[in-house]
Amino acid sequence: MAAIGFNAAAPMVGMTSVAYAADAVRPEVGKPLQEAQKLAAAGKNKDALAKLKEADAVGGKSEHEKYLIERTRASAAAAAGDHETAARAFEAVINSGKLSAAEAPKFTQSLASLYYQAKDYPKAIIWIQRALKDNPGNPQLQELLTQTYYVSGKYAEAAKELQSNGRASEAQLQMLANIQLKQNDKVGYVNTLEKLAGNYPKTSYWADLLQRVVTKPGFSSTLNLDILRLKLALGLLNKPSDFMEMGQLSLQTGNPAEALKIIDEGYKKGALGQGSDADRHKRLKDLALKTEAEFAAKQATTQAEAEKNKDADALFNLGFALVSSGKADQGLKLMDQAVKLGTAKRPEEMKLHFGLGQINAGKKAAGIATLKTVKGTNGEAEVARYFVLQNKG
Repeated sequence: MAAIGFNAAAPMVGMTSVAYAADAVRPEVGKPLQEAQKLAAAGKNKDALAKLKEADAVGGKSEHEKYLIERTRASAAAAAGDHETAARAFEAVINSGKLSAAEAPKFTQSLASLYYQAKDYPKAIIWIQRALKDNPGNPQLQELLTQTYYVSGKYAEAAKELQSNGRASEAQLQMLANIQLKQNDKVGYVNTLEKLAGNYPKTSYWADLLQRVVTKPGFSSTLNLDILRLKLALGLLNKPSDFMEMGQLSLQTGNPAEALKIIDEGYKKGALGQGSDADRHKRLKDLALKTEAEFAAKQATTQAEAEKNKDADALFNLGFALVSSGKADQGLKLMDQAVKLGTAKRPEEMKLHFGLGQINAGKKAAGIATLKTVKGTNGEAEVARYFVLQNKG
């Protein structure tokens, strides 16, 4: 952003040749001016600025002479890194009215950037807005305006600019998130964090997002297994205790096939089967194997009892477990049957799990569509939304 418009200043030496405007420039002005231009062309910009003082000292200068001096000074000062001097010279050149229609916007952009570098943010904002009138929608100028608002403490204005972007960059979303934290806008921060996690997935964004949802007032502990499912899918499940907890919760919901997959993954990663708790890990795996065998033996009886009692939760859990064990069609049929009974204790949570079952069964599009219908105020809607984000790819 610091270089916006500086290219427009580069050809000034040739364009302000004293020979080209001999009739308009007196020798006492023209000689030091031409020498200053030569010094600038040779990269001796500080010497050029010093030489221009000789031209400044001449009295009775015409408007054209003043214009040529300031234009040369603008170029030399910008190249020398003297932002304050360059800004004053650029402003004088712009206000001279001598710039062509093609040049004027470039000089305006340069001036805006110079005021930003000089940390004169109020003037930077004025000139950036003026430049945007000449270049509406210019992404560099819009980014510079947002940055200027931010560094000058105008957070509301910066947030408005950032939120007007259809597809903000990761850096822009990070800035918006920082603004929302400064303003204690928790809802806005989470919304921005969701965009970061969905569009620029990093473990740090997801870890923050999941931590915030589980600590949200009213979050249902019955969704803890789903949070662990998300962590597993995102590569955030690493601790032995996490694998143990997830395996135990899967067994408690009647899903031994899922529990075994989790436990096996823990062993594969080296999180389980190591250290002083290795025996505990083995006992959990043995329990999962035993439960899986019992599940297969009791499947028909469990289904018959659930259908007889119109127990939607029992029937649904059976269907979910069947999907996890590889019997997708049979499992989805029971899950759909359970949903239609309408007697679930937590219907939105059941809808969430139906979407997950569809995804696990290879019906990703249908699962995402189901997840998008999940509502609820105890975390169901957020968890469903995060599974949608996680499955975007």
